[in-house]
Amino acid sequence: MSETIVALATAHGIGSISIVRVSGERALEFGLKITKKNLNPRYATFCKLYNLKGDFIDEAIVIYFKAPKSFTGEDVVEFQLHGGFSVSEILLEELLKLGAHLAKPGEFSKRACINGKMSALKALTIQDLILSKSALAAKIIARNMQGKLAELLEKIRLDLVKTLAFVETSIDYADEDLPLNLILQIQTMCEENAKILNEIYTLSQKKKGLIEGFKIAIIGKPNVGKSSLLNSLLSYERAIVSPFAGTTRDTIEENFKLGTHFLRIIDTAGIRNSTDNIEQKGIELSKKSLEDSDIILAVFDASRKEDEQDFEIYELLKQSQKKIFFILNKCDLELKFQNQNAYNFIKISTKNDINALENALENYLNTQDTDGIMLSSLSLIHSCKNASEAINRAKKLLDESCLELFAFELNLAIDELAKFTKNFDRSEILDEMFSHFCLGK
Repeated sequence: MSETIVALATAHGIGSISIVRVSGERALEFGLKITKKNLNPRYATFCKLYNLKGDFIDEAIVIYFKAPKSFTGEDVVEFQLHGGFSVSEILLEELLKLGAHLAKPGEFSKRACINGKMSALKALTIQDLILSKSALAAKIIARNMQGKLAELLEKIRLDLVKTLAFVETSIDYADEDLPLNLILQIQTMCEENAKILNEIYTLSQKKKGLIEGFKIAIIGKPNVGKSSLLNSLLSYERAIVSPFAGTTRDTIEENFKLGTHFLRIIDTAGIRNSTDNIEQKGIELSKKSLEDSDIILAVFDASRKEDEQDFEIYELLKQSQKKIFFILNKCDLELKFQNQNAYNFIKISTKNDINALENALENYLNTQDTDGIMLSSLSLIHSCKNASEAINRAKKLLDESCLELFAFELNLAIDELAKFTKNFDRSEILDEMFSHFCLGK
C-alpha cells in the first residue's frame, strides 16, 4: 500500500478529455513536479504540464484531493488533459519515471475498501453499474447503491452475531440463566433470515437476464423463416437464407439492442427428424438452447398446413417454463395454417414487416423490472445462497440441541455475508455477551 499508483481513468482512445489519476503517499510530490505549481486541496487548478526535461506536454485542469478526503482515502492527484492516444500516454510515462507504479485492475477501488471509503458491496455495485448493458440493468444496480441492500445484509449479519453470542454463552456459561423463549426466538430468526436470503438468490437467478442481457432462442422446423427473422432483428444479413431444408446446421449467436434492452439472440437449426449426423447435432444444440434461453421465439409457417413436425414442436414447448412468443411468419402469402388463432400468434412477414413482434417483445421486456432486491454480482448471489443453506443447517442442529455444530454453521453464514458487509470481529461476540448477560459482575 506504500506504492504510489497511476492509471488512465477514462476509456483509451480519441475523446475531448482524458483523465489520469495518481494515488498514494507521493501523489502530491509527483503532481508538483509535473505542474511546477502549488496545488490547493479540492481546487481545480489550470496548469501547464512538463516532462522531467522541462519540455511542455499539455495544458490541463489538475485537482489535488488530500487524504483522507479522496476516493481511495490516500492523497490523489487527478490530471484532466486533452484526449487522444498520445498525450495521456506521455503523461503516464513521465509519472512512471518519477516512481509511480502502473495500477492493477481494480486497485483504486481495492484501496478505497481497505481504507474504509467504501464497502466491498458498493465496489462491486459500482463495477456492475459501469458494465451494465441496458437502462433497466443500470436502474436496478443504482437502486442497490442507495444502501437498501447493504442495510438488509448488515441487519441479517448482526442478527446472526447476536444469536451466536447467545449460543456461545450457553455453551461456555451453562450455569447462567438464559431467557426461556430463547430457542424459539432463534428458530424464528433462522427461518426468517434464511428465507430472505433464499428469496434474493432465487429472484436474482430467475431475473439475471435483466442484468446480463436476455438470451432469446429462435426455434421452429426447417424453412419457416428463422434465419430471415434473425436477419430482420439484426437489420443485416447475418444468416444464410435458403429454400432448402437443413441449411442452418449450427447455432448462430449475435447481440443487438431493442429499445433500451440488450439482447443475445440465437438462431438454431430447424427441428425435424433427420438421418444426417451433422444436422442431428445441430438439432440437439437447438433443443439445448431452449434450456439456456430466457425467451423463446417459436416460428411457424403461415403458408403451409400444420404437419407432424409442428405438433412435435408444440409438445416440446409445453415442457418449457420460459416466456414463449408464438410467431406466424410469411403472412404476406396465402394463409394455409389451420390453427391461426391458437397460442395468440403474432402475425408477421420477415420480408415486409416485423414491427408487431418487436413491439410485443419490447413491451414484455419493459415489464420485467422488479421492486424486489436483486443482485448483479455472481459472487454475492452465491454467498447469499451459501449463507441461507448454512442457516437452515444450523436450525436443524439447534432442534437436535447440537449447539457446537450450530455455532459452526452460524459462523459460516456470518463469514459469507462479511465478504460484502463488515469483517467479523470476535469482539462483537464479547460485546453481545456482556451487554446482555453482565457476566463476571
